[in-house]
Amino acid sequence: MRHLNDLSVLVTGGSRGLGLLLARQCVERGWNVTITARDQEELDRAAALLRRRAGRRGTTVAARVCDVRDKYAVRDVVARTAEDQRGLDVVLGNAGIIQVGPAEATGEEGFRGAMETMFFGALHTSLESLPHLRKSSVGGRLGLIGSVGGLLPVPHLLPYACAKSAIGALAEGLRAEQAEYGVSVTAAHPGLMRTGSHLQAEFGGDAAREYAWFATLAGMPLVTMSAPRAAERIVDAVERRRTRVVLTPAARLGATAYGMAPTLVTRANCLVARLLPDSQEKEGATVKGHGLAQDENAARPRWQSAISALNERASRRFNETARQGT
Repeated sequence: MRHLNDLSVLVTGGSRGLGLLLARQCVERGWNVTITARDQEELDRAAALLRRRAGRRGTTVAARVCDVRDKYAVRDVVARTAEDQRGLDVVLGNAGIIQVGPAEATGEEGFRGAMETMFFGALHTSLESLPHLRKSSVGGRLGLIGSVGGLLPVPHLLPYACAKSAIGALAEGLRAEQAEYGVSVTAAHPGLMRTGSHLQAEFGGDAAREYAWFATLAGMPLVTMSAPRAAERIVDAVERRRTRVVLTPAARLGATAYGMAPTLVTRANCLVARLLPDSQEKEGATVKGHGLAQDENAARPRWQSAISALNERASRRFNETARQGT
């Protein structure tokens, strides 16, 4: 497919990880991009990375602080982006958080935080963007980033799974409602990707052991997908107006199996849950992956540390750490 040129794009959660790579894909297609996130310092680093590429293509990159949990902040950033870029053609709702641990340790506040950031963040982004997308001369395109965890609930990732499941329903429902206005909505459900997101995740319960399994799984080459490749596939799907895209063979297999045999898959999940860290702790403080990665007292097998290191290298490239990537 020949790429469209000179589109106006807004990417929420665009300062690091998958969001940064989605923005980079748009820049490489010659599109004008605005990224948003909550952290000004992260945004500045991300914008600098993107502008290096944009300068060679004659496109623009803007960065604006925005907390997607605040619908008025979203309304303002959408309006300002549409004004500065003479409209909006593509919006990618990617802002999110990851909480790892048993549901009891995560507690109600953990679930509420996941829903506020991911589901309501996607809802605010969608509702504020749709009036502008309907005016697009090339047909507006909205992409909402779900997860295979929203299609197949995963133990010790339940707040994330609940929020991502709601995003999937929102995307497919909005697609049906907006079709008559020429706006397409794409639900993207990535599997595990090597973005370094384990360093930004929040861990509860037996935090050190939760970090160990999550960081290892998130870095395994045969299970995970290259993050730049995932971003390319997602932007392709949005551009081509696809309804849904599920990335990685393992994610497609798991989602299909759950749809066809939910009882069997749920029983398998029961076995998986027994292998995960057993913590009876109730609600408590969570620990960021950054702190756990730097804990020299944490005993981890050498093979586990080696696999995690693959993902930590990705984190430096995709702005997941305080160090600037390339």
